[in-house]
Amino acid sequence: MVQVDPAKDVAAGSLGTSLKPRHVTMISIAGVIGAGLFVGSATAINMAGPAVILSYLFAGTLVILVMRMLGEMATANPDTGSFSTYAERALGRWAGFSVGWLYWWFWVLVIPVEATAGALILNHWIGGPQWLWALVIVVALTASNLISVGNYGEFEFWFALVKVVAIVAFIALGLAAILGLLPSSDTSGIAHLWDTDGFMPLGFGAVIAAMLTTMFSFMGTEIVTIAAAESADPEKGITRATNSVIWRIGLFYLGSIFIVVCLVPWNTLDPAVGSYQSALNVMGIPQADEIMNVVVLTAVASCLNSGLYTASRMVFSLSQRGDAPQALSRVTGNGVPRNAVLISMVLGFLGVIGNYVLPETLFGYLLATTGAVALFVYLTIAVTQLISRRGMDRRGEGAPVRMWLFPWLTYLAIGFIVFVLIMMVVFPEQRTAVGLSALSAAVVITCGVIVQRRHGASNPAGSRTPPIGH
Repeated sequence: MVQVDPAKDVAAGSLGTSLKPRHVTMISIAGVIGAGLFVGSATAINMAGPAVILSYLFAGTLVILVMRMLGEMATANPDTGSFSTYAERALGRWAGFSVGWLYWWFWVLVIPVEATAGALILNHWIGGPQWLWALVIVVALTASNLISVGNYGEFEFWFALVKVVAIVAFIALGLAAILGLLPSSDTSGIAHLWDTDGFMPLGFGAVIAAMLTTMFSFMGTEIVTIAAAESADPEKGITRATNSVIWRIGLFYLGSIFIVVCLVPWNTLDPAVGSYQSALNVMGIPQADEIMNVVVLTAVASCLNSGLYTASRMVFSLSQRGDAPQALSRVTGNGVPRNAVLISMVLGFLGVIGNYVLPETLFGYLLATTGAVALFVYLTIAVTQLISRRGMDRRGEGAPVRMWLFPWLTYLAIGFIVFVLIMMVVFPEQRTAVGLSALSAAVVITCGVIVQRRHGASNPAGSRTPPIGH
């Protein structure tokens, strides 16, 4: 599984390019599907009932639009800094600085969350202190990331493949149960879509509330535009990922949630058990809990692996642009930004310790500082694409991927993101997350403005980086 990149294939001071097409493809298909789908979706179903399908549909449609916009910019100029680099070119240095650091902070806090979830499962199987298992998981995946980008890709390929097989098998078994072809199943048909107070039992407001919860299970779809920059053919990888996002969301998210709400009465789901396991129990699948433990452990390891990779590449890009310590832009002979990986790992593991040492509410507030980061990133991508595309059109330039119905769908996406942010303020349970996220964003943006003023205004065309399309 370990693949060491030949140093001769890596230019001095540059990242490696050893991600294979199959790595990029599998990362794009299922790289960031985590426990939020397998377990956490039960919370969203409790909030909206069967109409949670609409919640996933709305959130998924936004992600499709955002990925299309990002794909347009990334195929024109593949860059490991992805939307952070594009924001700097289109909006100014402060924007690239701000969205890059916010995104890094988000993924650094994903590390302790995923490591703790994995440690709980290993503790259940083997025993021993949970913090030790969390350390083992973090160190193992850090070692993987430090060897080569190809090694990260290989691990992620197999992690993602397990998730794809699990979801496809779940949907196949679910369809068999719905059609009455599974003798062990306690139910058949789709009556649970409406037989418990109707399809939308808690009203449309509950659909919107659940959408705010489901929105963040899609976070990370954009990672493929970062990873593809370390492949031999970034344009091809990004194009494939962008074009396949519709069926990926339709199958993995909408398809599997449809199975759950058909088989399990929505008001009987226990979030502690999880949506997939509840459905497997109804189907009469033996050892459903242990099957899901394997799948969830794979999912959290995959998310942690991708989180560490993504955080390191983003801070590496910031360092290259002078917005982070220069030491973080140093790379090994295999093209790995070692210092960027290590600093992200160390801070992530400090989060693991904090999860055990700090009061639960305090650590919860820390996590809440990233609660709306996904929406801030999406909004930045949309505004950046709006400006960048106009510049490309003026210069008569094109890209392999083009945003549909420009600029109207871009405006629609921007309006929808603003609407969701407003709804986060309206719903009491979301106010803390959006408030602390706004506070953290305000602090980072202020730092970005200070940096820009100190070093002089950078483009939208900036002197340091050419505008998108050049």
